[in-house]
Amino acid sequence: QVQLVESGGGLVQAGGSLRLSCAASGRTATTYGMGWFRQAPGKEREFVAGITWTGGSTYYADSVKGRFTISRDNAKNTVYLQMNNLKPEDTAKYYCAAARGLSSRSSVYNYWGQGTQVTVSS
Repeated sequence: QVQLVESGGGLVQAGGSLRLSCAASGRTATTYGMGWFRQAPGKEREFVAGITWTGGSTYYADSVKGRFTISRDNAKNTVYLQMNNLKPEDTAKYYCAAARGLSSRSSVYNYWGQGTQVTVSS
């Protein structure tokens, strides 16, 4: 069993930055691949970024490539999403999730956090 708690969301102006954190707990939390997803009102949940359990491989949605960076610190059981040059269309609730592997498909992820809201004003 893995528990995930996100933090770091908030309100920011377009062009600004935020860093989201996802604290994981559970005996084997560090052996899971981790992903960030987001869901805006009226839209489906979409993949944002993913990282393998070693941190050796990362994967990004085209819409955030070059602006967002995913990383992890297994000593702290924490995954981060650094978001730069934020745009109004990045406004959504952001969720972290854990999976046995790396995938952009939400169905692969076994554990989910409650989410943190990111709002980007124009």
